[in-house]
Amino acid sequence: MSLQLKQFTKNTINNILYTSVYSFYSGKRTFVQTNKIQPSFNSKLLSIGKSHIIGKGSVSQKSFYHQKALAEENSYLNQSLSENDPKLFDIIEKEKKRQYESINLIPSENYTSKAVLDALGSVLQNKYSEGYPGARYYGGNQYIDMIENLCKERALEAFNLDPEFWGVNVQALSGTPANMCVYSALLNPHDRIMGLNLSHGGHLSHGHQTVNRKVSAVSKFFETMPYYVNEKTGIIDYDQLEMLVKAFKPKLIVAGSSAYSRNFDYERMKKIAKLTKAYLMADIAHVSGMIAAGYLNNPFEFCDVVTTTTHKSLRGPRGALIFYRKGVRRTIMHDLKEFYDIENKINLAVFPQHHGGPHNNTIAALAVALKQVKSEAFKKYQGQVLKNCKVLENEFKKMGYKIVSDGTDTHLLVINLKPNKIDGARVEKVLEKANISANKNTIPGDKSAILPSGLRMGSPAMTTRELKEEDFKKIAEFVDRGIKIAINIHGKVKGKLRNFKSALNTNTYPEIEELKKDVIEFSRQFPVVGFDLKSSKYCKE
Repeated sequence: MSLQLKQFTKNTINNILYTSVYSFYSGKRTFVQTNKIQPSFNSKLLSIGKSHIIGKGSVSQKSFYHQKALAEENSYLNQSLSENDPKLFDIIEKEKKRQYESINLIPSENYTSKAVLDALGSVLQNKYSEGYPGARYYGGNQYIDMIENLCKERALEAFNLDPEFWGVNVQALSGTPANMCVYSALLNPHDRIMGLNLSHGGHLSHGHQTVNRKVSAVSKFFETMPYYVNEKTGIIDYDQLEMLVKAFKPKLIVAGSSAYSRNFDYERMKKIAKLTKAYLMADIAHVSGMIAAGYLNNPFEFCDVVTTTTHKSLRGPRGALIFYRKGVRRTIMHDLKEFYDIENKINLAVFPQHHGGPHNNTIAALAVALKQVKSEAFKKYQGQVLKNCKVLENEFKKMGYKIVSDGTDTHLLVINLKPNKIDGARVEKVLEKANISANKNTIPGDKSAILPSGLRMGSPAMTTRELKEEDFKKIAEFVDRGIKIAINIHGKVKGKLRNFKSALNTNTYPEIEELKKDVIEFSRQFPVVGFDLKSSKYCKE
């Protein structure tokens, strides 16, 4: 069918191309095309039984739903990112190349699936949904309610939890806000919290403060006191924790970490928490994937509340989950029982006290990831994560490195670089120049987070790219080369860290360039997740 476009005005063409009617027979939209211009065109459209595209002398069986074109001045709203913002698109394409050609050893990072990315970039972004399913401030949330309820069901299923005894909130935006919501729900201002000391493997959101500064907002609104590992063994000193609890009398104890490589003894911590009737909260942000797969101690057997981020070992979007107990908390005497009353408190703390409208696209993406958690492939993946990290431990020990706590039970480990006369900050920068991502980390006894003595590494991200034990042996070799390069450069560049960084940025070091070349060649052997190499701008051979 051909149209003599030059004969028609722009308005007439729009009438021809974008006119639609409802067919009363089928209830579907009908699109009509014609060659001829009729004065009463709009008033004489036919109602037909099926949705067809009707051309001259032919009928197509292809269904077509009417979509009116945006005005020319608004056409950018339907452009792709590459068309609309080529500068930003180019940066993202370069990030794809970096991920493809790099070794990622940061234990809090992972590569999420294409399906999760699809949900994140969906039209769910457009909906405002303050409130909870069935009780929203805005209308039009019937599908949002379905998505949130599905996500909650899958969250409980992922950790094999009975909804009679456990509930979950899926609206918290990330781990630190989720923890703050729990504290404000269960505690009053200036109530007492205990968490693992930051330099001993803890996390800022567990109440970190220094002598001079309330570093975390948690320590500003609540009274916080750390517990510690035994500095000789690197293992949490549970006996000392018990003594501190008896003296400090906290109302909440956090069992969680960001750089502690050993299993938590939740059973022992529950017994300690009972001494002051404190809540026991597990922050399993790093290890939730391994717990869901059944490889690590289960906090749900002993804890009152469990929080987790969702983008680390769970391999989902950047969100958070707050699990809370329901039912009987404790039997006081005979048949007198105390029941949990924390469900409403936590839900109110999330909304409206700390958050506004939930990020519906993230909740949908999380539902996708939680579905994947129940697969055999996911369980196999978590097992491989642990095997690969154990390889790093064994290889670094063979090379003579000292590992904090003398090893790992999880997905991460921390090397103590003090005996090597180098710090984690300088090593991190050299590795970064060679396309290896790891991070500096404080270790027991450190005084500075800027120049810490540790280097933290983990296996989740590269295991997602299907690396196995032999591949992680090679990764250990690359890291060893990077550490030795950093020691060599540090011997030549004296002074502060900024002098070291300046030297790396202004000079060319052949040994770094050689390491980078080897890393790129190695990393390009393995598949990527979430995007297609063939369609990427910079990843093509």
